[in-house]
Amino acid sequence: MQFKENPQPLKGRLSYLFLLLSFFLTKNVFSQTTYLPQGDKANILLERLEIKISTDSILNFSKVRPFTRKQAVNDIFSRMRRQLPGAIHAKSSSVDEANYRSLLLNNIEYFQDSTGTSPVFRSKKPIWKSFYKTPANLYEVHVKDFDLIVNPVFQYTLSKEKDNDQDLFLNSRGVTVRGRIADKVGFAAYITDNQERDPVYVQQWINDRKATPGAGLYKSFKAAGGVDYFDARGYFTFNAAKYIDITFGYDKNFIGNGYRSLFLSDFGNNNLFLKLNTRIWKFNYQNLFMELHNADNRFGDKLIGKKYAAMHHLDIAFTQWLNVGLFEGVIFGRKDHFDFGYLNPVIFYRSIELQNGSYDNSVVGLDAKANIAHRFQVYGQLLLDEFKLSEIKAGNGWWANKFGIQLGAKYIDAFNIKNLDLQLEHNRVRPFTYSHRDSVANYTHYNQPLAHPLMANFSEVIGVARYQPAPKWLVQGKMIYYTQGRDSAAIGSANYSSFGSNIFLPHVAPYRTKDYGFEIGSGWKTNVIYASLLVSYELRENLFLELFGVYRRQETKTAPVISGNTTVVSFGVRWNMHRREFDF
Repeated sequence: MQFKENPQPLKGRLSYLFLLLSFFLTKNVFSQTTYLPQGDKANILLERLEIKISTDSILNFSKVRPFTRKQAVNDIFSRMRRQLPGAIHAKSSSVDEANYRSLLLNNIEYFQDSTGTSPVFRSKKPIWKSFYKTPANLYEVHVKDFDLIVNPVFQYTLSKEKDNDQDLFLNSRGVTVRGRIADKVGFAAYITDNQERDPVYVQQWINDRKATPGAGLYKSFKAAGGVDYFDARGYFTFNAAKYIDITFGYDKNFIGNGYRSLFLSDFGNNNLFLKLNTRIWKFNYQNLFMELHNADNRFGDKLIGKKYAAMHHLDIAFTQWLNVGLFEGVIFGRKDHFDFGYLNPVIFYRSIELQNGSYDNSVVGLDAKANIAHRFQVYGQLLLDEFKLSEIKAGNGWWANKFGIQLGAKYIDAFNIKNLDLQLEHNRVRPFTYSHRDSVANYTHYNQPLAHPLMANFSEVIGVARYQPAPKWLVQGKMIYYTQGRDSAAIGSANYSSFGSNIFLPHVAPYRTKDYGFEIGSGWKTNVIYASLLVSYELRENLFLELFGVYRRQETKTAPVISGNTTVVSFGVRWNMHRREFDF
């Protein structure tokens, strides 16, 4: 399968392409949508476009993810059509232009002509005239009132770890499906069967948490350290009114502009959710209602206890380049039912919690983002769990001063090198943040944190450098350094005391044994350096060959002093699937 080529220069072809699509895109402005999948390469393009444009009223609402395909195609490209041949194209590199084309190719359902075939992209030689009619999709149907796209999912990786004789691997196979019905209902599903054996530090994490990072339930696979699990996701979405989209499904969500999120991240397991997103004027308001699972030891076949969460996030575009958001969430346990008081989409959850006897675990937050000079973005989050101003002023390390802060910056086309993007981020969360008085209402889901993977009692710095020298090549380097205070003895031992990093433990006696003296790093002080380098080549559309290296060093600074380091080198092939990376 091949693209139809045109001898015109790439930038000229793209200008013609955008104009050609004007008719096909504008007729779909209010049609139903699905979402870009986790780890989609278009996220990089959207991030760069937002900063380059700086004053785009649509891209300015980028804190809630995943992004909708309608947002990525209709809204962005309708704006770009209006500006042709304007400043955006003058600032775009040839790599950006190729990425624009790839985004269109991977959202082909938004510009079909009446015959049901793409007017712009076609494969020269489809397989048996039915498969790969366009280069991005195995099988697609576009008829009146119905779109269907089916693609295979595959990833196979072999790894070698220093001083580890085990065979490390990842083997994933599956399928992804998406579509629309009568421009009223969108639907998507993703399922993979996975077997993997990860580096030793990840195996230790699995043993401690009794869960696979990002996936939850697993079975042992072959020799020690191997796991076998399914990753199944699916949802449907519809437009309840002109400005309100409703999604019901089983998947992941993310709130924030950072590499990490202190509000809600996609690090952990999928969950059942109902999402309402309202976008009008200068506001974007999202409500999330979720069914979660309690921590579980995984022994025996039994019904895992359920708990629930309600969150809302309000984005306010004070200007087209400055966005400020308010966040509130509550985690609560009830015996097999949702507390209907939390279904109110506009009330402060804290008031309901107080009416219920202040028994639930509520948090509030503030976030902000500013795009500056078409090159920079600065962002941050402030999460408040509990605090008392007098205790903060006293500086005695009161245990219940529980809060976290994130500060970050992005710099695109750094030092005038096109498609070199840099990011620096600092996350800091005090002991016992996200924890609760019982083991149910903590800020977790199925043995994994809902927000930052390090949970609490840590200070972290992240640096990311991403360079795309040519359309098919990507090089990414990452370095993470963090300090964390961990529990220095086994739970239940005579000298055990919680220092607030393990948010699964109740923050009451006998786990917490004192009220004061808690600072970040209190306990078994542990320093970790994580560095990685990725070299990726896109052989065909969404088919990647990747070489990946990791160096990780961990050492404790308090007795008993222990240190160790490891190096892991991996080579793999990935098709229509996100990368799995264990950067903790």
